[in-house]
Amino acid sequence: MGSSSFLFALILTLLAGLSTGIGSALAFFAKRTNTKFLSTALGLSAGVMVYVSFMELLPQALRLLLESDSAFPKACVVAAFFGGIAFIFLIDMLIPEAGNPHEVHMVEEMHRTDHRQLKQIGILMALAIGIHNFPEGIATFTSAYLSPDIAIPIAIAIAIHNIPEGIAVSIPIFYATGNRKKAFWYSFLSGMAEPVGGLIGYLLLMPFLSPLSLGLVMAGVAGIMVFVSVDELIPAAERYGEHHYAISGFIGGMAVMALSLLLL
Repeated sequence: MGSSSFLFALILTLLAGLSTGIGSALAFFAKRTNTKFLSTALGLSAGVMVYVSFMELLPQALRLLLESDSAFPKACVVAAFFGGIAFIFLIDMLIPEAGNPHEVHMVEEMHRTDHRQLKQIGILMALAIGIHNFPEGIATFTSAYLSPDIAIPIAIAIAIHNIPEGIAVSIPIFYATGNRKKAFWYSFLSGMAEPVGGLIGYLLLMPFLSPLSLGLVMAGVAGIMVFVSVDELIPAAERYGEHHYAISGFIGGMAVMALSLLLL
């Protein structure tokens, strides 16, 4: 692994973070929310991440830990998996309820004329989503750096997940300021937390890279992605009110990921 792997991981993580800007653009220019599309896309993202976590990342983590002659490889994989879940759950709990990024928003809200909300509330939302994107950046960057063969589907799944978050950032900031450009840039900056998270995670982990540490990291990344899927993606897809589209997307995401892995 060298500079090419690093650059590949950084570019993918950057593109995933930039997709919050797509959410902003939808909020500014779309007339109505395409709930069928968003439900299907969010379900598909969840299917990709759950399948990759259980069928690719965890088996690879166990293989690496067996190579490291760890005393309890299976127990270490399980502990790292739930450690990843605990890590992102803790970050989730630290986000104030008022800035919770899981709240579903519709682009129709952008066309309302109520601008009375305070600017601080809009900034809080952008900050909350930025914090929330930090561990997702670690997961995207690490998976791209360690497993390039599964990196692109994971990055696409994270990017789709970030589109509704871009809507969620833009709407309250537009309410607070009445300024579309400012709402877009706050959304853009909150998305930049993903590549920053990836870089910091890389710098912290780089001195300790070994089969043992790599296996633990991959199991932790699997935990992060499973939590994101069941805590955010599937509930958000359901809240858009298109249950069967969400489930179809979820199954389709697993099928697409399974097929892509078979063809690699």
